[in-house]
Amino acid sequence: MGRFRAVWRDALALLLSLTDKRTGGQAKLIAALALLYAISPIDLIPDGIPVLGVTDDLLIVPAVLAFAARNLPAPVLYQARGKVNRLPRIWPYVLGAVLGVVALFYGLAWVLARN
Repeated sequence: MGRFRAVWRDALALLLSLTDKRTGGQAKLIAALALLYAISPIDLIPDGIPVLGVTDDLLIVPAVLAFAARNLPAPVLYQARGKVNRLPRIWPYVLGAVLGVVALFYGLAWVLARN
């Protein structure tokens, strides 16, 4: 669980550091590709499968963003991690609730499409 939190922390740190002038082009490109994958209809696990269709977005996108965060200059990464640590502790629950609602709508749409 600690590793999962570290991946999400670094993914958020990268997103928060994209506007920093010291952030390199490679990190920005990888972030853009990860976000493009997240909104793309092409997935490893099709989104039409209830609940499971969203899991690849929940695992792959943060992992790629965390990898890109490793390419940030150390001062930028530390500053962004500080910003993430100052975020309210409620954000994982809000994110989970939003993703749960999205998964519920996917499942409902799948059930309705089959009838």
